Amino acid sequence: MPWKTLDEMDLDGKVVLVRVDINVPMEAGRVTDMTRIDKIRPTVDDIMAKGGKVVLLAHFDRPKGKVVPEMSLSHVVEALAGSLGRKVVFGTDCVGAPAAEAIAKAVPGEVVLLENTRFHPGEEKNDPALAAEMAKLGQVYVNDAFSAAHRAHASTEGLARLLPAAAGRLMEAELKALEAALGSPERPVVAVVGGAKVSTKIELLANLVTKVDHLVIGGGMANTFLVAEGIEVGRSLAEREMAETAREIRHRAQNAGCQIHLPVDVVVAREFKAGAESQTVGVHHCPPDAMILDAGPETVRRLEQVFAEAKTLIWNGPLGAFEIEPFDAATNAAAQAVARLTKAGKLISVAGGGDTVAALNAAGAAEDFTFISTAGGAFLEWMEGKELPGVMALMG
Repeated sequence: MPWKTLDEMDLDGKVVLVRVDINVPMEAGRVTDMTRIDKIRPTVDDIMAKGGKVVLLAHFDRPKGKVVPEMSLSHVVEALAGSLGRKVVFGTDCVGAPAAEAIAKAVPGEVVLLENTRFHPGEEKNDPALAAEMAKLGQVYVNDAFSAAHRAHASTEGLARLLPAAAGRLMEAELKALEAALGSPERPVVAVVGGAKVSTKIELLANLVTKVDHLVIGGGMANTFLVAEGIEVGRSLAEREMAETAREIRHRAQNAGCQIHLPVDVVVAREFKAGAESQTVGVHHCPPDAMILDAGPETVRRLEQVFAEAKTLIWNGPLGAFEIEPFDAATNAAAQAVARLTKAGKLISVAGGGDTVAALNAAGAAEDFTFISTAGGAFLEWMEGKELPGVMALMG
C-alpha cells in the first residue's frame, strides 16, 4: 500500500496525534451506541505498546465553528475510558495551552482526549494556521478515521501533511478491504445497491458498472429502473423523471460488460405498515393500486445463483423496505446467502452505509461478512470512485 502503517513508524517516547471518529449517538447524556468508540482500541493499544503517548483528536456533531457546550467531547470521556480500559485526560481545547497542559499531565498508560476540533471555524475550512497549531502538540500523526476521510479538514488533511503520518489499524483495515473489493478484486465481482432514490446514487451506479461484473439494484431504485423499461409499478416509490438516466446507466453497463439484475417478482401491498396484507406477483403484474415493497423469492433465488458464482461482493443498501415485516424477507435471505458463502471461504464480502449495516445486523448476517464499514459518506464516495482527501494526505 502507498501509505504507512503503525508497523513502519517509530513511536517510542513520541506524542502521537490520532484522528479518530467518536461522533457517537447520545441520549440523556449517555452514549447509546459504542461501536465507533470500541473500534479505536486496537490503534490506541498498539501505539501504547510501541511507547507512544496517545492524543485523540475528534469532532462531535456540527457546532459550525462555535463552542457549543452540548457538543463537547467531555460527554464521551466516561464511555471512552470504559471501552479503552484506561484513564482519559481531557483537554478543554484542541490547540494552545489547554491542549499542551493535558498532554503534559497524562502519565504513561493514560490517553488524552482533546476538545471538539469543530469548535474552531478553521477546522472545516482546512485552515493551515489551525493545522500548524495542532502539529505543535505532537511528533507523529495517525489517521484512524476513515469515516471522516472524505473531508479535507485541518485535522484530517492539513495536519497529515505537517508530521510523519500513518494509517491507524481501523483505517488500515478499511483501506485493505476496499482495495480487495474494487481496487484489485478477485472476479467475478458483484455489487448490490439498494435504497430509495436513483438521484442520490447516480455517480455510484455510473462508476460501479465500469468496475463490476454484476450490478444488483434493489429498493425504490429498482422501481425507477423498471419504469425505464416500460413496466407499470402502481403506487410504488419511483422517480419517473429519472427514467432516462436509468436507461443511460443500463446502456453504460452493456458497453462495459456489466450485467444489471432487477427484480423478476415483487412483494406488493396496499398499505405501508408492519404486517400489511401482501402478495407476491410477477414484476409485470403490479396492481395499479398497490406498492412494490420488496423483491420476491424467485428474485432472491436468482441472486443466490449469481452470488454463488462470484468471488467478491460489495453491498450498499437494502433490497426492500427492510425496517418493516414482512418486507425484510428479500434483504434477509440475500444477506444470509452472502454470509454463508463468506463463512465457507468462497466469497470476499464488503458492506457499508448506515441502512446497510442496520439491515445486515437485522438479518443476523453482519458477523460473517468479510468487512463491514461504518464510514457512511466516505464509503459511498469511495464507491463512486472519488479520491478521499484524508487518504491522499497519507500518501505524502
